[in-house]
Amino acid sequence: MKENAQTGYLKYELKNFEKMSVKIWADSVEASRHVARSVALAIRQKQQDGEKIVLGLATGSTPIKVYEELVRMHKEEGLSFQNVVTFNLDEYYPMPREARQSYWRFMHDYLFDHIDIPKKNIHIPDGTIPMEQVAAYCEQYEKQIDLAGGIDIQLLGIGRTGHIGFNEPGAWETSPTRMVRLDHLTRHDATKDFLNEDDVPYRAITMGVGSIFKARTVYLMAWGQHKAHIIQQAVEGEISTSVPASFLQKHPNVKVVLDRSAGEELTRMKSPWLVGICNWTDDLICKAVVWLSQITGKPILKLDDEDYNEHGLSELIIEQANSYELNIRIFNRLQRTISGWPGGKPNADDSNRPERAKPAKKRVILFSPHPDDDVISMGGTFQRLVDQGHEVHVAYQTSGNIAVHDYDALRYAEFVLEFGLRHKTITDEEAKRFKKIIATLNKKGSSDEDISEVRSIKGLIRRGEARAGARFTGLPDSQIHFLDMPFYETGRTRKKPIGEDDIQIIVDLMGKVKPHQVFAAGDLADPHGTHRVCLDAIFEACRRLEKTNDWMKDCWVWLYRGAWHEWAVHEIEMAVPMSPQQLRKKRQAIFMHQSQKDRPPFPGDDNREFWQRAEDRNRDTARQYRSLGLAEYEAMEAFVRWKG
Repeated sequence: MKENAQTGYLKYELKNFEKMSVKIWADSVEASRHVARSVALAIRQKQQDGEKIVLGLATGSTPIKVYEELVRMHKEEGLSFQNVVTFNLDEYYPMPREARQSYWRFMHDYLFDHIDIPKKNIHIPDGTIPMEQVAAYCEQYEKQIDLAGGIDIQLLGIGRTGHIGFNEPGAWETSPTRMVRLDHLTRHDATKDFLNEDDVPYRAITMGVGSIFKARTVYLMAWGQHKAHIIQQAVEGEISTSVPASFLQKHPNVKVVLDRSAGEELTRMKSPWLVGICNWTDDLICKAVVWLSQITGKPILKLDDEDYNEHGLSELIIEQANSYELNIRIFNRLQRTISGWPGGKPNADDSNRPERAKPAKKRVILFSPHPDDDVISMGGTFQRLVDQGHEVHVAYQTSGNIAVHDYDALRYAEFVLEFGLRHKTITDEEAKRFKKIIATLNKKGSSDEDISEVRSIKGLIRRGEARAGARFTGLPDSQIHFLDMPFYETGRTRKKPIGEDDIQIIVDLMGKVKPHQVFAAGDLADPHGTHRVCLDAIFEACRRLEKTNDWMKDCWVWLYRGAWHEWAVHEIEMAVPMSPQQLRKKRQAIFMHQSQKDRPPFPGDDNREFWQRAEDRNRDTARQYRSLGLAEYEAMEAFVRWKG
């Protein structure tokens, strides 16, 4: 495996199991830029030839950075879209154009309103067509594509069911543009835009698999660990109607573009020793030995030469050592990641410990993207740091206001109004304002955005819960910080790009505290993208501070993962064990976040409550360590150090 220094994508020169052309990039930003540059190059080539180019466009979170890069190229590099004709893949049905969930609005928000494309060249399925006219409309949509000369480049994302467009499992290979009924899982995933699953339309108009196949070039894009399993099925599995994206294996010119996380289930990433000869680094050796232990069900110290030979790892024990010595080496490496002293153990030899012994009492900033990520993701470690006497600061990066149900906001608004009227602590003008808020909430539709006063109430609900959780862990109010980063404050699930103000807020807090440790959410599987933006702001702040501040040389950044996934064992650099009592205390801290109890507005693809996800994940990490032959603990929280 090699990482190309010029392009940034991961290149394998050996035989693989993939049935489509796949490029894996280090992150989704670089991958998106690559796709955008390819599209821009094709646009300019057609312009030179005096021809139009037809683009098939997708919606959802996947292509957003592609569109942002195309907009940047238009504004900064003079890329014109005058010769571009577009056809969008799909639209919910029924769906008014101006509804905040409509794909018509999505495309205008992210692309069309910012470029010079002629309006007559834009084609998006119409979600307002009368039902009896839909069949004829879909047939006409296909004809419009043909009359335009066919699609030159089709951009696609992939859903967790393997759907492309809204071609759900069961779609046939030659399916045309048509109305479809949405799969339950697809509707469930869409609740991030609609707040309630009942509000998600049951139908959609979509280009068919056959329509997509007519495109001359197809880019299938996927970002994040939550897409890894379905990508593996689509790229390496058999062609099947149960995974519509697998039909693309038959397309003559499909390009699969992934970030590292989305590609991690592919054989070349998960077990490259099965693909061909490997460049055996220490990290890859650790990954291979852990994999072998897990696949054989044997603790590391019980693995023998036969196990290595039978599972394609004979090369490893020939090149590196015999199995006995190799087992001990990896066992010791993993053993040394376990530490009950996340801030470092005072007066101890720290040469084989994850953290430094000095200074014995450290200044720590725990960054929490949402107001509950701190206790959900590292509540046990949070408690340990406080109990062991470190100066811990918790910084809530966003208000989290969109993740509060309307009925919670209504309850608080009614409480303030009734209390104020009963005790005469509220003016007539203030009472009028709260009555307006209550009326707005009572008549609010699923497509309506919150007014600023409602967003404020929801933010205060999350703030109060976060404060309660941090206090329960032992922090004074002076060490609890609410950053309210501006990128988040749109009142919608679609956020603004990271801005200078967002980064400066992080710079200012770090400059004030001068931490020895920073903990940040490295969970890039967050389905709403907030963690990614929050992490980017922290990384950029660290880079800027390193240039002018000597104290940054002593600041270590540890990454935790959130409610969605955990680090793989071979990646973990610090594993903090928890006793049953500590796990129960972590649960109590999570319970302080009552608005997120039971079922929050944006639960993601997991029906368990957050405390259940956290406990199951922490117990599973401990179980994996135990199965490898290491010490047995009730639960563990895991961290990886960012080295810049």
